[in-house]
Amino acid sequence: MADWNAGQYLKFEDERTRPSIDLLRRVPLEETTNCVDIGCGPGNSTELIARRYPTARVLGLDNSPDMLAKARARLPDRDFEETDIANWQTEERFDLIFANAVLQWLPDHPGLLARLVSFLKDGGCLAVQMPDNLYEPSHRLMVQVAREGPWAEKLSFAAQARETIGSFEDYYAWLQQAGCSVDIWQTIYVHPLDGAEAIVEWFKSTGLKPYLDRLSTEERSEYLSRYQAAIAEAYPVQQDGKVLLRFPRLFFIAQRK
Repeated sequence: MADWNAGQYLKFEDERTRPSIDLLRRVPLEETTNCVDIGCGPGNSTELIARRYPTARVLGLDNSPDMLAKARARLPDRDFEETDIANWQTEERFDLIFANAVLQWLPDHPGLLARLVSFLKDGGCLAVQMPDNLYEPSHRLMVQVAREGPWAEKLSFAAQARETIGSFEDYYAWLQQAGCSVDIWQTIYVHPLDGAEAIVEWFKSTGLKPYLDRLSTEERSEYLSRYQAAIAEAYPVQQDGKVLLRFPRLFFIAQRK
């Protein structure tokens, strides 16, 4: 895919940071010396980790130059590296591996989780949050508009850019097999947004990206127009003029025994 757009992503920074706050709050570690934020994006989650563990080394990893530029400007005293997490290997061992809204882009979760756990110190934690919204109207309509337009063949594989999230039982079993105790839960956030256009703007930097990256400028405009019209039907306007974006997210913290 083309590079991520940090500016587009940060249009909803407060809403996007809430899951990181909730995830970090459940991490049971009182102190750490070595933390890594994988898929750190523009550094909003990295900043939270650095605040909680001010004396620890906190490293941010991402594969997006634009995101990393924003992260470095935000936290000039922290280390950031451009890395493909799908192939990341390290000799370091971490107290905390933090992965907010990144693992859904990577395949083979059983193997991926076992590899990440192997980078933890004994007693260290892998803290993960993933959007679990592929069956929400926002994402079902992405697929529907892709299939019904003149770009159907071009977009036939776009929906496969994201990994399908497994069940609670899947992640519990995979993480136990990797030698961890597991705390797992789901939260459904409800975000009041300023109309259908705001929902489209939200997903331009995330869920819509695999579709938009494959289209020409003219096709992109037409696709977004059709998608926004479908979104307007699926998300009714409330009395105050807002629309409510329902957003389920899966969380777990795996602590290596």
